Amino acid sequence: MTSQERIGIIFIKMGALTEERASVAAQLAAKESLRFGEACLKLGLINEEHLATALAQQYGLKVVDVTCLEIDEKTLNLIPLDLLHKARLVPVKHDGGPLIVTADPTEIHMLDDIERLLRELNMKPGKLAMVPQSYIDRAFKKSGYTSRVLRETATGVESELTSGPADSENIITLDKTNDDSSKVVQLLDRIIFDAVSKRVSDIHLESGAGGMTVKYRIDGVLYKVMEPVDRRIQPSVISRLKVMSELDISERRTPQDGRFKATAGDKAIDFRVSIMPGIHGEDAVIRILDKEHISREFEELTLESLGFSKKGLTHIRKMIYEPYGMFLVTGPTGSGKSTTLYAALSEINTGSDKIITIEDPVEYQLKDVTQIAVNEKKGLTFARGLRSILRHDPDKIMVGEIRDAETAQIAIQAALTGHLVFTTVHANNVFDVIGRFIHMGIEPYNFVSSLNCVLAQRLVRLLCTKCKRPVAIDEKTLVESGLEPEKYAHTVFYEGAGCEECRHTGFRGRKAIMELLDLSDAVRDMIASRQPLSLIKKRAVEEGMATLREAAIECVIAGETTLKEINRVTFVE
Repeated sequence: MTSQERIGIIFIKMGALTEERASVAAQLAAKESLRFGEACLKLGLINEEHLATALAQQYGLKVVDVTCLEIDEKTLNLIPLDLLHKARLVPVKHDGGPLIVTADPTEIHMLDDIERLLRELNMKPGKLAMVPQSYIDRAFKKSGYTSRVLRETATGVESELTSGPADSENIITLDKTNDDSSKVVQLLDRIIFDAVSKRVSDIHLESGAGGMTVKYRIDGVLYKVMEPVDRRIQPSVISRLKVMSELDISERRTPQDGRFKATAGDKAIDFRVSIMPGIHGEDAVIRILDKEHISREFEELTLESLGFSKKGLTHIRKMIYEPYGMFLVTGPTGSGKSTTLYAALSEINTGSDKIITIEDPVEYQLKDVTQIAVNEKKGLTFARGLRSILRHDPDKIMVGEIRDAETAQIAIQAALTGHLVFTTVHANNVFDVIGRFIHMGIEPYNFVSSLNCVLAQRLVRLLCTKCKRPVAIDEKTLVESGLEPEKYAHTVFYEGAGCEECRHTGFRGRKAIMELLDLSDAVRDMIASRQPLSLIKKRAVEEGMATLREAAIECVIAGETTLKEINRVTFVE
């Protein structure tokens, strides 16, 4: 009896398969050269738990509960990377000595190699147990495995520096590494692949006196990935990146911007690249636009999912259902402005109105919405595109960002002539927006006549629910945070201790906080008459506007985030 026949019988005895379905899976396995279990998974006949249970029965192993497992980093670092990767196994902490969990017990010779290695290191041979494949994948992401891969690849680049220039072919493969390719190519490919798997928004390659440092931006905060690598590597890595982005590799004294596309598994991912010269060499920032991941998130995107308060949601909904005018969102880069606009458009998109957007870039494709991508090289700017949109009989328009007076003037005219315009502008708060438009040369009267509201927002990191714990806050910290010690003496504050679930950061996920300026007649008159922003703010607060800082403090009191986090994203008042 073959191995496939044996595991097929196990599935049938388990009640996971019928004989008819097993026959269909066997045919697919033969046709596509798959293992029987892989064919069953591909057809959706079984899940990972079924496969792990069946393989455990076949090889006489035990299936362990993955929820209570903790990675044994010490043993992990002793096992060669090629064995870890090919055998797809992870050592975990266990009372009875090393426990090695695997999703594929068929690689017997590799498992024997690891057992021999542990004996040579005077360690107990590891007991073997079964887990689903998804646990192995998550374990690799949470552990120091990827950092170790990057470090060893960088070491390989250092040893290759004297052997010749880096391969300059504009090819990148994220789902596997070509052993014949240059070590520089491997290093950059592995950095990008690692970042994509960790849902990083930006990769920073920074040059310094001590070498090139790699950092990831996760949830708005930069984390160093590994220790600086030899500074001689940096020019080769930047040159490789320039070739991929179709930039001038001979130009090293001026900034350059480009983009490239790559595929990870079956996902198409866009990357935007910015190269900047520094005193120690060129730095690079790679913005990752994983459209398929964004699409999955946006399928269930609602205004509620952004984390706004109930009162704030009521105000926002009132504004996005107005027949005309401008709904303006402001905040720094990475504060979730575009996501808010997408959520608003998704909510009002009933199919009865013509909705057109112009964006740079189009991050997510909205159903039944005409979307235009800015292309400045071809002369398609926000202003030119907006003019064309107005001739296309729209009802609602989204302008990705107002960057200049021309775009601002056209958007205002569109809002004044019966269109509902959604747009963003970079400013610190709702009142700084007024100064920005006046600085562009826009008449305050025209601006306030078109404006329905200004929404300023920030993203605050949420505490990890697995490791959240109470913490004592001293009086000095409360005062420095603008809080009265007497008022908050009995408030319970929290912090994240750090665990595997949150990659030892203490935070997991983010939510939006907001301040919304609803323009009353009194506020409109004050803006039109160019009164000081301090007086306008005072009047808005008197009328009930909650500031960003107040919204942030509410999150702290609710135990959702920390004082340090809100001090990072909002000003102390």
